[in-house]
Amino acid sequence: MSRFKNEVVRLESHIKTLRAGCGLMFSIAVMMGFGWWDAPKNLTIHNPPDLRSGSTRKWWEVPPESVYTFSFYIFQQLNRWPTDGERDYPRILHKLSAYLTPSCKAELETDYQKRQTASELRSHTRSVFEIPERGYGDNPELRVQVVGRDKWLVTLDLATEEFYGSERVKQAFVRYPLKVVRQDIDPEKNPFGLALDCYDSPPQRITPLPSPAAKTLSKQGGQ
Repeated sequence: MSRFKNEVVRLESHIKTLRAGCGLMFSIAVMMGFGWWDAPKNLTIHNPPDLRSGSTRKWWEVPPESVYTFSFYIFQQLNRWPTDGERDYPRILHKLSAYLTPSCKAELETDYQKRQTASELRSHTRSVFEIPERGYGDNPELRVQVVGRDKWLVTLDLATEEFYGSERVKQAFVRYPLKVVRQDIDPEKNPFGLALDCYDSPPQRITPLPSPAAKTLSKQGGQ
């Protein structure tokens, strides 16, 4: 009997060991799952244009192409009213507030009030997009000027369209001189570490470059 009793005790001890091991593995899995869930969803990496040649940068430097990409992306979102400007404009201002300096946000809120008073928002939709052959790659020195370590001046040449219902009420080609500053204070809300500081000077209308097809027709007409 003692032999069977000892065997039962040994098996029970083995089962307890297995249970403890399973509990430990479960705890490790829970901690790993929590770490995976808490990990950042996006990482911002500034790569040089051609990685084959390598690059050496100071850690605080932000490449001009990254500044331009940030400016265009945020500005395009600010001017995107997909359904109704009266609702979309304040909603997008709140959504993108982490990407704006306090003074710029106040300026845009004032712009919203003026547009609303002038009845320029209700039932209006709006969008902006880059004019062909006027992007960063066509003239990098013009598009991004380094003012200081934490300040940049970005020039965007964009086409602006507004509709009232189904009727287009505005189409303009505009040059927007934007100020961009470093604002690396909340990576969770603003992973770029940059912020728009609104306009450096009033936007100006421009004449877009003729399309290749138009150039061809013009040459044929001259012949």
